[in-house]
Amino acid sequence: MIKCMKAWIFVTVVLSTPVWSGTLLTRAENSDHLRQLLSTKQCQKCDLSGAGLVLADLSNADLREADLSGVNLSRANLTNANLSGAKLLGASLFGANLGGANLRGADLGSADLRTAYLWNADLQNANLINTLLKGSIGLAASAVTAEEVYKWALEEAQVSNHGVAVDYYNQALILKPDFAPGYLGRAISRYRLGDGSGGIQDAQYAERLFTHQGNLQGSQTSQALIKEIQTPPKSAKQGGGGGGLLSILGSVLQLFLF
Repeated sequence: MIKCMKAWIFVTVVLSTPVWSGTLLTRAENSDHLRQLLSTKQCQKCDLSGAGLVLADLSNADLREADLSGVNLSRANLTNANLSGAKLLGASLFGANLGGANLRGADLGSADLRTAYLWNADLQNANLINTLLKGSIGLAASAVTAEEVYKWALEEAQVSNHGVAVDYYNQALILKPDFAPGYLGRAISRYRLGDGSGGIQDAQYAERLFTHQGNLQGSQTSQALIKEIQTPPKSAKQGGGGGGLLSILGSVLQLFLF
């Protein structure tokens, strides 16, 4: 009898627990609000803090001014969702689809939007302080600074992903054409990729910019790189890029962030 009761209780719990295909759910602060969201996609000013909504389909959802602090929305579908004024502090939106989403005035401080899809997303007046945006797709130029993209380039260069680093340097220079550190960093990565002539060209342009801007350290660093490329040590002539000096110059690039 006891075994039967246990089995009945187990079946009751399983059958009474809603299942959303493909979505990994965890407890939110307000379970009623979570159920409302998943059943209607209408949850203005709801408390959903701490919820796990990995892979959730929330396309066209109305989440205006909702509290989504710490929510895990990794790879969720939020296309055309209304998140205006929402609190997404520390939320994970890694790889999420936010195409066409309304994020006006949303608090995305310290949120993770790496590799998120952001084409046509409205980020006007959104808080992006300490937001992770590296690798996001379709990010509006106004949402990121040249210095931040330059930092991403340095991170890639440090692990020898120089092709990716060059792409980020290019983006930084589109945002800020007179950004001398961007040209210097790109010069090193191009040289590392075996493009010595391109490296010299970038280093020379960086040197002119640094001189014009009164940055003696930057000018001297550029000159040292030009000399390194033009007269590389014997150990570097057989491959694409030098050794010790380039490593030192790579470390110097970090200083231009401050």
